[in-house]
Amino acid sequence: MKRVALLALGLFATAVPLAVPGRLPAQEPLTDLVARCHPKVVKIYGAGGFRGLEHYQSGILISPQGHVLTAWSYVLDTDHLVVHLADGRRLEAKLLGADPRLEMAVLKLDGNDFPYFPLERVRLEPGAKVLALSNLYGVAVFDEPVSVQHGVVAARVPLRARRGAFETPYRGPVYILDAIVNNPGAAGGAIVDRQGRLVGMIGKELRNTLTNTWINYAIPIDQLIGTIEQIKQGKFVPRTEEAEQQARKPQDPVTLERLGIVLVPDVLPKTPPFVEEVRPGSPADRAGLLPDDLILFVNDRHLVQSCEALRKELSYIPWGDPVRLTIIRGQELRELELKTR
Repeated sequence: MKRVALLALGLFATAVPLAVPGRLPAQEPLTDLVARCHPKVVKIYGAGGFRGLEHYQSGILISPQGHVLTAWSYVLDTDHLVVHLADGRRLEAKLLGADPRLEMAVLKLDGNDFPYFPLERVRLEPGAKVLALSNLYGVAVFDEPVSVQHGVVAARVPLRARRGAFETPYRGPVYILDAIVNNPGAAGGAIVDRQGRLVGMIGKELRNTLTNTWINYAIPIDQLIGTIEQIKQGKFVPRTEEAEQQARKPQDPVTLERLGIVLVPDVLPKTPPFVEEVRPGSPADRAGLLPDDLILFVNDRHLVQSCEALRKELSYIPWGDPVRLTIIRGQELRELELKTR
């Protein structure tokens, strides 16, 4: 079992130097800093619970309107997401949008005046002290505070690692940490600096491709802010029922059959749109689509989480227009353009 360094707040005291000329100003006591950050980190419960798959992970409140930043994972693949707040409330959450290329997602809670971390483009250098707040191992429920770990940024480097047998799709910079944050349930948790600023999101469990060692890392917040704003503006989101009612379907739409795509049997309400077969000589075949590919986005905008959602999204595209699909093959993300003329 991985070692977990929990911050036992009641078992130690922090020396706080007075601010004197020629010295750095006094830092906020750790107990006060943690108490200020705790309400801004939430516990997320969703899909999983079988074959060793945990049904929980962590999230970060990033707006007073209830936007929650978290890791993109199978836990979110359900219509019944529940978020536990630090004050004990249990609220239903909606997946607002996601970008699997950054392995991040944004949820939305109903309500206002939530405690939150403002989004700032903060960049840390090696040696910076940080705190990691997450619901690792699912030990916190209801109003119990999430676990806290103290650590230091060891490096900021590009990520090249594996999840199991597959490469991770994220290729941006990460903070390598000396705290053991790579634990079940920790994904989506917050990394904050000694000023209490959100500086990163704890990533999903990974191991290094060269050394076969597990990596304790976080995705810097400056890599996520742009996509968060795009999701709020309607990009990388599922098409809503209201948008479906307002949109006009073309008389001659694109269909899976005309593209030459056969999906896996649609036996569940949210069967993921995995490709079962590609018809030889079809637009999908010419574009390089393969069986077992998972379709994520249509035209780099709308997230399709099910076979039915993919069919609906294609029905808004007139035949003759190119169809851009973002797919995941193994754990590698690819973009394909299917020409319909």
